[in-house]
Amino acid sequence: MNWEIVSVNPNNKIWNWKDFFCFWGSNIQSIIGFSLIASLYIVYQLNFFVVLTGCIIGSLLVYFFSNLIGKPSQKHGIPFPVFLRLSMGVYGARYVAILRGLVGVFMFGVQTYFISKSVGYLIRISLFSIDSAILDKDIFLLFFMGMNTIDWFSLIFTLWIQYLLFSNGQRLIKAIINFSTLFVYLGLIIFFMILTSENYNEIKKLFNDLFQNNDVYNKENLIALLSVAGTFFAYFSIVIVNFGDFSRYAKNESELNKGNLSLFLNLIIFSFLAIFLVLGSSVVFEKNLIPLDRILTNPTDIIGKFDNTYLTFIALLFILVSSASTNLIANYIPSQNSIINFSPNNSSLRSSGLTILFLGIIFAVFWDPLLSKIGILSFVDTIGSFFGPIAGIMLMDYYVIKNKTVINKDIFSSSKDGTYYYSGGWQIKSIYSLFIGFIFASATIWNPELRFFQPFSWIIGAVFSSITYYLLASK
Repeated sequence: MNWEIVSVNPNNKIWNWKDFFCFWGSNIQSIIGFSLIASLYIVYQLNFFVVLTGCIIGSLLVYFFSNLIGKPSQKHGIPFPVFLRLSMGVYGARYVAILRGLVGVFMFGVQTYFISKSVGYLIRISLFSIDSAILDKDIFLLFFMGMNTIDWFSLIFTLWIQYLLFSNGQRLIKAIINFSTLFVYLGLIIFFMILTSENYNEIKKLFNDLFQNNDVYNKENLIALLSVAGTFFAYFSIVIVNFGDFSRYAKNESELNKGNLSLFLNLIIFSFLAIFLVLGSSVVFEKNLIPLDRILTNPTDIIGKFDNTYLTFIALLFILVSSASTNLIANYIPSQNSIINFSPNNSSLRSSGLTILFLGIIFAVFWDPLLSKIGILSFVDTIGSFFGPIAGIMLMDYYVIKNKTVINKDIFSSSKDGTYYYSGGWQIKSIYSLFIGFIFASATIWNPELRFFQPFSWIIGAVFSSITYYLLASK
């Protein structure tokens, strides 16, 4: 048995609510998270209260499902792929969990590609500050597969550093998450203070107008509320299914509950900072609020407009840290646990990390010239639509069918006599239910007439798969 996927030693259950505050903070503090939050306010005409309310509703859904999925892993100390054995079978769980791993590896490579771009910018800024002529040397002008020497060095360096940091156990992982969250929040606050220092009156007036509440809670805004809620939930939907990978380290259920509640605090803090920085930047650059369709929502685009080398360097450093931390939580850890579970006798933290490293560099290298142009994101979204059905089956099986009972000796055994061996190591009823849920979930992605429901595809899949599984398994 691989010790990385067995029940957590009680001495290693060291996460408290503050650690989970940082966990949720790291999840939302990415470039994508920043752009998403800011864009929602722009799309809905800066109606602060409508968007914030929609995000809070979405957070309630995240809180509800995270608690349900997280508590079994906290109680029994098992990660997501092992918990999956209860409902899918000891062999079925390997192949179902690897879907999460494959999506994680793919996104790890793509996210690393963008992180390496920040590293490349830092290198270029450093070399330019020494001697601008250095960047014109032949060695820096050599291109291979669309990337020059600096790009390749940045990519390999970024991959290797992440591997070294992420493959050293959960104590270092916890430290990285905690440091990153507080570091990024500090950076966002400092950045906003710099923006407002010379434009205080203009920005104050802008925010006074922003918080004007003119009967925003009416029927016309109901669809907007639901759209925002669904979009916000969709952002966290992939993370929810494997939340047990982290909740298993919680000291107790109380700390887990309080920690998950901190999602709302993170949302409010980050939402305020994101919209303040976006609108504040607009005022600084244009001396007034420019048309909404021209407002920059990507932090790298905002930074690029500053004519200050030192400020740009520091800002890129904050982006690098936040993106790497998000990559750790959302992509690396789920992939690592899925790989170890797939081949427990031949995998370790190091070997699974090297597998992610190898596949990550392939996805990263081919992302820009090839993968980004063939609709690969639709493919990822489609695979992602499996996650809701998976979660639905897991929850129905644990809470209803098995009444919160886990037989530890059998969950770690592939013996034919084991409780979770089912039929050749597969629970066929779960597989049927999974495909039923997938059909309904993926329909919201591929059927144009159902696109409004796409942000809720995770929940739709979970509902249909859980009902189907109950009807089959309760007989």
